[in-house]
Amino acid sequence: MSNIVRLIIACLVLGSAVALCAFGFWAWGILVLFLGGIVLLSYFFNENMIIAQWFLRKEKSEKAEEWLLKITDYEKQLNKNQHGYYNLLIGLIESRKAPLKSEKYFKKALSLGMKMSHNVALAKLSLAGIAMAKRNKREAQMYLQEATKDDKNKLLTDQIKMMKGQMAQMDKQVVRGGYRQF
Repeated sequence: MSNIVRLIIACLVLGSAVALCAFGFWAWGILVLFLGGIVLLSYFFNENMIIAQWFLRKEKSEKAEEWLLKITDYEKQLNKNQHGYYNLLIGLIESRKAPLKSEKYFKKALSLGMKMSHNVALAKLSLAGIAMAKRNKREAQMYLQEATKDDKNKLLTDQIKMMKGQMAQMDKQVVRGGYRQF
């Protein structure tokens, strides 16, 4: 359902709640007002994305992908503020299947913007991991530094430390005669 339809339905339901209260049916008016509030809330927070986030937290990426695929045209069905989060969720799901293919989703999520700094840090940390997989140390260091700056609540410090340790291991691998020595 597109956002315009949700907004029209919410206005109609809220208008009927006001009419019920005006005619003296307070109990029904309050109940309909509550339902109209839920419909209006679904304009700002898409239920498919909320359910997909819940399944990702439960580590059920198949079910999360099912719910995200129900969003056929995210530009029409989601609020503009949710476009970056949609691409972040798609990137997280795709990174479990094919990590190198998820890079475009993380970059698009960063370009569309996200309000929460720890989500920006998560996207940059994922891009750092992809850059390390491509053996691009300079880009990986840049993304790690940016992720450290964006992680203001220190939610990703363990992952950042682990990634820096892996980058240090990359430095110790010396190539001699075409073979890596460990």
